Amino acid sequence: MSEYNYNYHDDNFSLDEAERYNLLIQIDKATFSYAITDQDKLVACADMHPLDELTNPQELLDLLSAKYKQVVVGLPANGFTLIPQSLFSQDHVTDFARFLDVQPGEKVSAQALDSHNTIIYKTDSTIINAAEEFGLRNSVFSSKGWIMAIAQNNPADHDLYLNLNESQVEIVAFKGNVLRFYNRFAFQNNDELTYFIALVVNELGLQPADVHIYLNGDIDTDDKRIEHLAEFFGQVQLNRLQIVQIPAEISAHQILSLAALSLCASSGAV
Repeated sequence: MSEYNYNYHDDNFSLDEAERYNLLIQIDKATFSYAITDQDKLVACADMHPLDELTNPQELLDLLSAKYKQVVVGLPANGFTLIPQSLFSQDHVTDFARFLDVQPGEKVSAQALDSHNTIIYKTDSTIINAAEEFGLRNSVFSSKGWIMAIAQNNPADHDLYLNLNESQVEIVAFKGNVLRFYNRFAFQNNDELTYFIALVVNELGLQPADVHIYLNGDIDTDDKRIEHLAEFFGQVQLNRLQIVQIPAEISAHQILSLAALSLCASSGAV
């Protein structure tokens, strides 16, 4: 696991210019990260703020209460299912939600993930309530931007993209630039991580030696997981895709999922 945390403000960043900026918020179970972009440039970001700072801001009061050009809030999911657009109907969201075993204290959302799939997911009510401070119309599935970013980067059929977050990994794969696979797994060690990747590789009918793995999220350049995975798969490297211009002191792979929420703002896909 990476011990890296990011906290950056551009020298020219000013909340007086907030109407030019997009505010991106990505919520986890108990914390959230934010980024502020000015067109295609990152001007501020920070992570690991407590969730109650959204509903009762103290340290970030001025920043969170400013009037932005657009706000995008990425919501985490306790569980999700993908439904082909051709089969989805808003009238049947409750029926689809039965697959998620929704518990008291959870709420269900349904949104287009891409042009072919709708994602139906459940989120803790406390997180939904926090997001309501910014208008639920501004909320998206937390990894939507990340998936969009990869799709726009012409992924090869033998590429696997991994987003690591503590003891969870999201895996996405494409075929002919169309989403072929997306899922999330909880793992405890390198062997379990390798096992889940191998399961996906087998399900996709790929040969491990042909697979290229691109990692982003909670990982560093010298992370032992890179060396471990390289023993089983053809290539393993950090995903250095940049969605916005970032300063040298910020690592592109560690902020990729958050920065990619800017694609949801620019596309009007919120």
